[in-house]
Amino acid sequence: MVLIVYGIPNCDSVKKARTWLAQQGLQAAFHDFKKQGVPEAELDQWLSAVGWETLLNRKGSTWRQLDAERQAGVTDRASAKAVMLAHASTIKRPVIAWPSGRITVGFLPEQWPT
Repeated sequence: MVLIVYGIPNCDSVKKARTWLAQQGLQAAFHDFKKQGVPEAELDQWLSAVGWETLLNRKGSTWRQLDAERQAGVTDRASAKAVMLAHASTIKRPVIAWPSGRITVGFLPEQWPT
C-alpha cells in the first residue's frame, strides 16, 4: 500500500504535511479533492476509522458558507457524508492513508507513524 495524502494543494495544513513527510524521506502520492473529487469508497473508510465528527471541518469557511438549515441537518454519519461529498472543503485536511492502513486527519506529525 502507498502513502497517500488527500486534500487541497493550497491548504496550509496540507502544505505543512507534504513538506514534513518529504523531510522524513517519505514519498507520498497526492490526491487533489478539487481535481479528482472525493473518492466515496475511501470516504467510507475514513468515516469508519475516525468518525464523522472528526472528519467534518466545522471551522472552515466552506462550512460557514452553508446555510443554517444545511448545517443543522448534519446529525449523523449519513448526513455528514452527503455534505462532504457535495462540498469537499468540509473535510478536515489532510487525510493521510498510511501504508499500514491507518488513517489520520489533520497536521499532527507527533501522532504519525514514521
